[in-house]
Amino acid sequence: MLGTRRRFPLISATVTGLLGLIAGTVIGLGVSGLRATPARTGTAAAGPIAGFRKVVYLSHLNDPHRTPGFPGDPRFFTTTAFTVAKDGYYLQYVREGEHTGTHWGAPCHFHANEVCAGKLPPESLILPAVVIDIRAKRLRNVDYRASIADMKAWVAHHGPMPKNAAVILRTGCDRFWGPDNSPTHRTYYTCGTGRRGLHQPGFSLKAVHWLIRKGVLGDRGALGSDTFGPDPGTDENFRESSTVFHRHRVDLENMTHLWALPPRGAWVVVGGPRNLHGSGSPATMFGLIP
Repeated sequence: MLGTRRRFPLISATVTGLLGLIAGTVIGLGVSGLRATPARTGTAAAGPIAGFRKVVYLSHLNDPHRTPGFPGDPRFFTTTAFTVAKDGYYLQYVREGEHTGTHWGAPCHFHANEVCAGKLPPESLILPAVVIDIRAKRLRNVDYRASIADMKAWVAHHGPMPKNAAVILRTGCDRFWGPDNSPTHRTYYTCGTGRRGLHQPGFSLKAVHWLIRKGVLGDRGALGSDTFGPDPGTDENFRESSTVFHRHRVDLENMTHLWALPPRGAWVVVGGPRNLHGSGSPATMFGLIP
């Protein structure tokens, strides 16, 4: 595994860069020793940061007019509480569920005896990224389940997967992100097919167990996807996510801009509030690309 460690930068070597990112690099604030480039609304890339060639957003903009709601979830809305003209400052009141828009899920989301957001160690939300492109298979079968063979094919082409990684499926379903006003036709939640029910590709349960046996999903790690979750849409019991939530593993949902990430070598940083007893949180996710 020495070769693997050489190819993935250590967290300890990038702490300064990560702090600069969180402190304001992406929004264009000056950070000593870094050259930050402001990111325009709707763009993926920001300027360089210490140790990385590029920083990209991996999250959709948190917009109640554009964010499709998962069936049965609390309605997402914002109102203007204060304005500069009237109050001297501007502030919105935001109301949404913990699993609205781009978000992450904590182990207690499905398990009563697992940790919630407030008890997760910070390294659970900073992970090396493995990106597996299954767009071609999704085009043939919207309910495709990524298999052990898909995992092994990635390894054969790109080398060993790092331990405690974020394993992310690039499905292309994020292109259908947007509002849906029809009770019978949920474009995003059917990956553009318009079929009844929920339809999207995801991980097979056997592939998840393989990732756990190999230590790719170890004491930490994540399953991620540019869909409403890493589970196939036809799995009503969400068994893949449920399995991952044991130990300190999380999932990353409704990601976007995965085209910007290489198959290996990047890192994922997950930001957002850690609510007391939180089952997860809406999140701004960043990809750090060496």
